[in-house]
Amino acid sequence: MNARETALALLGRWSRTRHLADELLEDQLANTRLSPADRALTTELFYGCLRQKLALEFLITQYVAKPPRPLVTNILRLGFYQLAFMRTPPHAAVNETVALAKNRAHLAEAKFVNAVLRQAASANLTAALKNAEPWVRYSHPRWLWDRWRERWGEPDTTALCEWNNQPPPVYVRLNTLRSLDGRPPLQPSSVPPSGPQEFAPPVGIHAEPSALHPLCWRVVEPAALFTSPAWANGEFYVQDPSTLIAVDVLDPQPGERLLDMCAAPGGKTTYIAQKMQNRGQIIAADSSGSRLGRVAENCRRLGVEIVATLACEGTRLGRCLRGERFDRVLLDAPCSNTGVMRRRPDLRWRVDGPEIARLATRQSKLLGQAAEFVKSGGVLVYSTCSLEQEENERVVEGLIGSHADVRLETTRSVLPPRDGCDGAFVARFAKH
Repeated sequence: MNARETALALLGRWSRTRHLADELLEDQLANTRLSPADRALTTELFYGCLRQKLALEFLITQYVAKPPRPLVTNILRLGFYQLAFMRTPPHAAVNETVALAKNRAHLAEAKFVNAVLRQAASANLTAALKNAEPWVRYSHPRWLWDRWRERWGEPDTTALCEWNNQPPPVYVRLNTLRSLDGRPPLQPSSVPPSGPQEFAPPVGIHAEPSALHPLCWRVVEPAALFTSPAWANGEFYVQDPSTLIAVDVLDPQPGERLLDMCAAPGGKTTYIAQKMQNRGQIIAADSSGSRLGRVAENCRRLGVEIVATLACEGTRLGRCLRGERFDRVLLDAPCSNTGVMRRRPDLRWRVDGPEIARLATRQSKLLGQAAEFVKSGGVLVYSTCSLEQEENERVVEGLIGSHADVRLETTRSVLPPRDGCDGAFVARFAKH
């Protein structure tokens, strides 16, 4: 299959299942022989059609009175996406999409696709979108647009939706437990949580310095990232700067005992170990044994030696840990992920208001459990990658109201367009 055929297959699988788009793409690319350029095109087409799903549906209805069957609809989505959102020459977008229709649909349907796309190619699709309602123009569910506009106003909501519709950059976090560029391992205790870039990127990685965190570099050419010697040597971990904030606020120290309650896939766990200089103990717990396998795998590659994994759901950890207490506890709670919609292109179509309420209830239970594992004088950090107050500020208020021995020390909210990285929320508590 070529790139367009692969993207079409992915759109069909996504619409028929509840599988996440990134999981589908990873599986498809692992089992398809495509050139690096075709892999990139497949990703752009699949993710782009998901991000712009509502806008594409609007454009298609301008030219199609009766929706065709799902396969043909997905072919039209691919064609309209190339015409409206890519720099593909119109004649190439039409010809390639029609060729796809001839291979995958009936002849009459291919002629239908040809007629529709040739008409659309001669029109100004950008102008047509400007006449649509804003949630259609920016391709977000109306309930989410209304929720955000009520909270932040229309200009900031527009900026957030535009942010979500951009392909995300790739960042790597340098691993100071491994040697970098032939030098001995760096001392993470000397690395401030923010400030100017102090370290060079791993050898063979084309990356630019980032002002978001001294250990993070923005990758310019990610195609060869996972085949580089630096990856095999464990010199970096792919991680957005926003995900480092919770660990910097946790401020783990060498020799301490820590609990990471929802650890998989291990980005924060391995960064904790890095800051502890591989001295002390970290219990990395998660409800999924298979996902804990990824934690163990990442620890091995990165040279982390102080992590023990524990397969146990967060609200049942009390039975597994049997009264153990820790110097510091991190709860990076399962959440709606509305702060990382740029990286999860299909998320906006999967989440809804009742799901956010359900998650907030679970988060409150997990945070109450987490507070029990912190020893007197210890630190608890709660974090999400959600932008929603129900999952953030309201959960924090609930813990303060129910635990007199816990004091809120600080909170931090990251809003993507304002702060230049994925959305996040972090709260730090002290245990009396």
